[in-house]
Amino acid sequence: MPILPIYPYDAQVLREETKAVDAPSEELTQLIVDMFATMHLANGIGLAANQVGVGKSLFVVDLSPMEGYEEQKPLVMINPEITDMWGDEINLEEGCLSVPNVREEVVRPEKLHIRYRDANFEPQELEADEFLARVIQHEYDHLEGIFFTDYLRGFRKRLVMPVLKKIRRGEAEVDYAMANDAAVVK
Repeated sequence: MPILPIYPYDAQVLREETKAVDAPSEELTQLIVDMFATMHLANGIGLAANQVGVGKSLFVVDLSPMEGYEEQKPLVMINPEITDMWGDEINLEEGCLSVPNVREEVVRPEKLHIRYRDANFEPQELEADEFLARVIQHEYDHLEGIFFTDYLRGFRKRLVMPVLKKIRRGEAEVDYAMANDAAVVK
């Protein structure tokens, strides 16, 4: 289980829309295993493939380390498509492994419906709410080249700019491997 380096927010692969996964493969299975290992080592709860330099439409989620979600099974979402979002607009703090040391409040819809393929490449549908819906939206945004910091405006955006500049210069202090170039793994 190799631990993969996580790409920082300014890496080109993170600003491009990801490509659909065409079919299951041993490489895809290994990528999923490696993504879970990387995410757990970095104490994350979600990780998109492009965050580890792979421009494919895929993310993993594991909320089980979170209080109240211990029974939640890990999810693999391949080629996800959010088909509907509804409910109250909820303001909640978010962070990101590609944007270390930054946590800011983001407003997102409370509920969603998503279609995707699971780790066995079987079609699935899910209605999610509350925290799971938020994590799915956050990871789905990655696949579209969007960061939670893109939702920040005005003073809140200016407040995080010094930290974002440190990340750009490779000066972020993290206890997991960060990629220091923008190479893309196909």
